[in-house]
Amino acid sequence: MSGELVETSLLRVALADDEPLARARLRALLSAEPFVEVVMEAASGAEAVRGVLDSAPDVLLLDIEMPAGDGFEVLRALPPEVLPVVVFVTAWQQHAVRAFEAQALDFLLKPYDKERFRAALARARQQVRLLRRGEAVARREALLSGLALAEAPLRRLPVKVDGRIRFVDCASITHVEAEANYVRVHADGEQHVLRETLTHLEERLDPRRFLRVHRSVLINLDKVREMEPLSQGEYLLVLGTRGVAVRTGRSHRARVEAALGLGASPSESR
Repeated sequence: MSGELVETSLLRVALADDEPLARARLRALLSAEPFVEVVMEAASGAEAVRGVLDSAPDVLLLDIEMPAGDGFEVLRALPPEVLPVVVFVTAWQQHAVRAFEAQALDFLLKPYDKERFRAALARARQQVRLLRRGEAVARREALLSGLALAEAPLRRLPVKVDGRIRFVDCASITHVEAEANYVRVHADGEQHVLRETLTHLEERLDPRRFLRVHRSVLINLDKVREMEPLSQGEYLLVLGTRGVAVRTGRSHRARVEAALGLGASPSESR
């Protein structure tokens, strides 16, 4: 009987997104749903933390890129006993793997349609029903464990291909080039353009494997096949089986040499 009652119980939803238009769209979609109440809105990570603590929502629709704390920082800041069911809502597809590793229930990629939104809300309602039946502890322990995993370097990079999201093994990446507010990822002979900054992507990749060799180029150290010294402290690196040539920056010389084990002069092949 309790399960049937929950089906028509009020679902208390919180919104956290720094874009007013995005929040307005969520409000409009939620207003068309029965037994839903928006109990809190936040435009930053800090506001989201305070709002969840004050309102204790059942579900949190959470943007990732926000001022004063991104979505992952919001989840880490909340005590386990108040963590709601989380659905990430973002325009940044590259966060997909990290979001699911953080045990997010769903990941809405902007722009999403009404049907996709309703499916995510239905899943959230179902999850809330399970939590109310007493599975909250296990769910929240899983979320906290997932957050720890989300701190680990990316193993796979989500890229959008023909309307689908493909996961590119980071080990297959040879190098990444910055192009204004985008990056071009080279992997397995293919190129993928992502709406991402090189600095942010560098922070998410394994620092033991990836190195910035120029202000606009990041390389996979495992793909360096040979290098040629140039003038004024620069190098020409040859990457992968395709022999792609990448020029290093002068200011990155010391880091390149250290990362490639050039503490002593390499011996010549005879």
